[in-house]
Amino acid sequence: MPTLDAPEERLRKFKYRGKDASARRQQRIAVSLELRKAKKDEQALKRRNITDVSLDPSDQQTKGVSLTLQEIISGVNASDPELCFQATQAARKMLSREKNPPLKLIVDAGLIPRLVELLKSSLHPRLQFEAAWALTNIASGASELTRAVVVGGAIQPLVELLSSPHMTVCEQAVWALGNIAGDGPEFRDNVIASDAIPHLLTLVSSSIPVPFLRNIAWTLSNLCRNKNPYPSDHAVKQMLPALFYLLGHPDREVLSDTCWALSYLTDGCDARIGQVVDTGVLPRLVELMSSSELNILTPSLRTVGNIVTGTDHQTQLALDAGILGVLPQLLTHPRPSIQKEAAWALSNVAAGPRQHIQRLIACGALPPLVAVLKNGEFKVQKEAVWTVANFTTGGSVEQLIQLVQAGVLEPLINLLTIPDNKMVIIILDVLFFILQAAEKISQKENMCLLIEGLGGLDRIEALQLHENHQVALTALNIIERHFSEEEETVTALRARDQDHKFLKDLTNTYHCCTTPKPGPRP
Repeated sequence: MPTLDAPEERLRKFKYRGKDASARRQQRIAVSLELRKAKKDEQALKRRNITDVSLDPSDQQTKGVSLTLQEIISGVNASDPELCFQATQAARKMLSREKNPPLKLIVDAGLIPRLVELLKSSLHPRLQFEAAWALTNIASGASELTRAVVVGGAIQPLVELLSSPHMTVCEQAVWALGNIAGDGPEFRDNVIASDAIPHLLTLVSSSIPVPFLRNIAWTLSNLCRNKNPYPSDHAVKQMLPALFYLLGHPDREVLSDTCWALSYLTDGCDARIGQVVDTGVLPRLVELMSSSELNILTPSLRTVGNIVTGTDHQTQLALDAGILGVLPQLLTHPRPSIQKEAAWALSNVAAGPRQHIQRLIACGALPPLVAVLKNGEFKVQKEAVWTVANFTTGGSVEQLIQLVQAGVLEPLINLLTIPDNKMVIIILDVLFFILQAAEKISQKENMCLLIEGLGGLDRIEALQLHENHQVALTALNIIERHFSEEEETVTALRARDQDHKFLKDLTNTYHCCTTPKPGPRP
């Protein structure tokens, strides 16, 4: 019997339906970091403010002021508010250089404690603004620089600035806290423990300027990010209503960061997925999966992909929301990364009960799935193979025959030559299950002839000599079980009086389905 043993890293990536009847109700397993981690060009962990904006038009008079580092140190520590302001602004401008800002130089100069103290200067909002901006840019640097800001005591005064009557000061504090939270779970939890979330949520309204709302959405996404450990349940429950609200906003950057936030929150156990699903976000997420904007499509697709790693009920809710009206189309998306995520999501649908598999068939997913098996990039083909593997281990005999009729055998057989032993074993196991299904309806001989006609027998026989022991054993098992002369004789005698018309016509149907047609590569 085939093992269909998933490699350990794969089991961490996908929910998986085992072939054993006793294990048919598979445990859905969280997706690995490799597939789901946000790339730096997808969503920034930290952002440095290099825009030269001013809290007050009168600040234009300071544009010409240029101070040395020693003058900045002296001025920042001065008791004269105007001199202190000019020096703090000069420090901020140094930190806002587009190239090679001297972040460490300012930290090493010992300015952080003073900048933190200036955050509390409620009588001088311009000074608060410049100090918050400087700290924002320091916190955008490497972890040791962010740590210096945190150790300097910046979090609590920044949280207090979220209630500032001056919107620009308030927005800069949001930005700084977003950078601190984006450094990792330790500082994220420090920000949460300082009661930042309720203050942030009071800022979310329809009257807030869009650029400010973008910063809030991004900061909230960083407060949802990281899972070692996850943010607390209490924090998540606080943020979810605001994220639901933001998911209806028309601005694409707000939408993107909101979807990323939801993708982080669903990257976990069934209970965490349930928290998000229970807010009713699924219909809107499915709608956003049709977006032409990649920065919206990617995180919305990933969030839905995470959700279908959950329970059968959670997957059913995603199906009812219409994901299968979108996923097959995404298999033909021009971006291979989108194809890959779509195939991954489909593999988790295919790992569900047979009624889920039937819906996958009914939505027309099989033809584009076969197309990516044939012509997709290798990373997409691997996801498609897993979809087929889940399909064959959980589907009925009739469903497996429909899979064969869709033309899946030819690309699977062609992939037996890939230099990926684990994938080869999985493909061999898929072929075993298909032959097993044919045997149940007394049509194994026809299926063997079909596989042989596609060059499958030659390739399986060659794999018996493979250097990988498990590959060789799996191939040998198929040959001995389904292609040996003794087995063929028994099959022929059994089939003499038990013909099954549906599979008897399969060869003709299959060749009709797989006639090469010109077309663009998906």
